[in-house]
Amino acid sequence: MSVTDTVADAIPVRVSARRTVAHNIDEFILVATTGRPLPPWSAGAHIDLATPGGPVRQYSLCPSEVGSYRILVERRGESRGGSASAHADLSVGSSTWISRPRNHFALTRALAYVFVAGGIGITPVLSLVDQACHLGRPWRLIYLGRTRAQMAMADELAVRHPDRVTIHESGPSGRLDLASELSGAARGTAVYVCGPPGMVDTVAQVCAPQQAVDWFAERFTACAQSGAPNAEFEVSLAFSSRTITVPADRTILDVLDEHGVVVPASCREGMCGTCETAVVSGEVDHRDAILSPEERSENESMMICVSRCTSGRLVLEL
Repeated sequence: MSVTDTVADAIPVRVSARRTVAHNIDEFILVATTGRPLPPWSAGAHIDLATPGGPVRQYSLCPSEVGSYRILVERRGESRGGSASAHADLSVGSSTWISRPRNHFALTRALAYVFVAGGIGITPVLSLVDQACHLGRPWRLIYLGRTRAQMAMADELAVRHPDRVTIHESGPSGRLDLASELSGAARGTAVYVCGPPGMVDTVAQVCAPQQAVDWFAERFTACAQSGAPNAEFEVSLAFSSRTITVPADRTILDVLDEHGVVVPASCREGMCGTCETAVVSGEVDHRDAILSPEERSENESMMICVSRCTSGRLVLEL
């Protein structure tokens, strides 16, 4: 399978600049190899990036000059995946492929915003902060990390927005009491969180009971499974009137591939949203890291690379 098969709507790009912005975090500026501007994007969007020696991975877009893309890539420990390949193999002048931007973390209309970022989770938040500023809405940012040296753009944010940004280093100071920071948020506030699973779960536990507050999360890993055992089920394709059986040990996406039904896909882990498919009927067991609780309850779409069925039969808009 070629790179262009694994990256949806693949766009050839080259690295025009690279620099280190924090410990183990490098910034890459990408431009189209054709010399034309890259497609426009909205705050919170991400792209797929095919690294030379690793798998396709998803990276949030950071504020950049029009026509170019800016991403931050963290190399984690002894990782041999996409981030390691980006650090080892992508230098100024290197060529690779990216997807068109997708956005499952867009800024909603709200009276005020609270952004919570942990570590490299700052990447989508940077553009959300810029948009909140543009809208003239009140906002604040809680930025958490082990040490300041590991927190990309911390100094820049502190200088630009000294009264709105709280930077907390857990190494010397211990964990921040997020429940205290977030409890009692004003009516009409939207809370956005991106970071490690434990931090996201804490924000969810605090915000979910607050009816006057909306909250949105972007995760680095797929959500824990519902606990329901995998079972065989049927999937009917609304446009072709075909019905296929999905065994307990296979995904919908895998079985569709086998039957020649092409659905664009990338991460196959419920992380990127490429394979999102509309649901006509049936109950979905959502196992992705993208859809919000409200979107899940609406039962209108699913990520067919990981999510399954609890009703025995699904009808999909395929």
